Amino acid sequence: MRELLSELRAWREAGTPFALATVVSVRGSAPRAPGAAMAVTADGAVAGSVSGGCVEGAVYEVAGEVLASGSPQLQSYGISDDEAFGVGLTCGGTIDVLVVPFAAAADRAWLGPVTDSITRGEPVAVATVLPDAAAAGARLVVRADGAQGSLGNEGLDAAVTDDARGLLAQGATGRQWYGVRGERRMQDVSVFIQTYAPPPRMLVFGAIDHAAATARIGSFLGYRVTVCDARPAFATRERFPTADEVVCAWPHTYLSDTEIDGRTVLCVLTHDPKFDVPLLVAALATPAAYIGVMGSRRTHLDRIARLREEGVDDSDLARLASPVGLDLGARTPEETAVSIAAEIIQHRWGGTGRPLGELSGTIHHHQQ
Repeated sequence: MRELLSELRAWREAGTPFALATVVSVRGSAPRAPGAAMAVTADGAVAGSVSGGCVEGAVYEVAGEVLASGSPQLQSYGISDDEAFGVGLTCGGTIDVLVVPFAAAADRAWLGPVTDSITRGEPVAVATVLPDAAAAGARLVVRADGAQGSLGNEGLDAAVTDDARGLLAQGATGRQWYGVRGERRMQDVSVFIQTYAPPPRMLVFGAIDHAAATARIGSFLGYRVTVCDARPAFATRERFPTADEVVCAWPHTYLSDTEIDGRTVLCVLTHDPKFDVPLLVAALATPAAYIGVMGSRRTHLDRIARLREEGVDDSDLARLASPVGLDLGARTPEETAVSIAAEIIQHRWGGTGRPLGELSGTIHHHQQ
């Protein structure tokens, strides 16, 4: 829903009825992950996508039905169903799509505070009971300081609130099952928990041309990008207009004073021992998801030796993506940035980095 914020805000303020379709689960290979959303107004305007084009036509029709009836629907689209050939889901997987009406003012009332929280970068989760349960369509909005709404009873609310906060910490979205009063290991009630954590961070160290290109592609991928360099002549806003912030500080000092979580990616492009050795010692003490380090193979070997002298052991050294990037034959800063971005994506989703034409089986990876 994050990519639909401007449209949803405008429709809500104008009182325009609309239906919101959201992918709640994926089985096998599918083009978009849980959380992908598409909205359809009563007069036929469309924003967003749930499948990149495969099932949008069918979902559009369901959205009209949902707006007419006022009742949510949960639809499955997959290659194993006869209907799948009609809607064009030929990629081999199955997606479950929840379509919910926002026609009455009460339906839209909770949406404003949620979209405001997302805009401000505040963690928030929305839990929705899926159809086929007694409280189908009930919602619970979960924040760090409390929850608003109810899914039907206190037990279920407490269990879902706990799980929603756990998913927020991971930056994950997913479908969960419970007993009617929130009992674990039961499947009486299915709840979709969509989280809106602040964007993950990308920290780019070294204010060089490659950093400018990496910052641009990091922003394109949805990261909040910081560029850091100790040299005031290089660490300027003019040189990095797409970065969210530009910091002039010694890299290891800045990193030591910055909160790093398990979604943060670090791109160390300094390839200068006086900068990158203390920086990497500090980086390896963090839970960062990815630590990529630029340099030639000779530079890499020298860097490893220096890090060992600083007491870094082999298990920590194995965390380094060095030399940084996938082997794409990149030459320019922009091509190198693509190589780095490709390795970050591969690391996140567990891809092989090989051409898809050489492989068989599932194309899309959805594990975190």
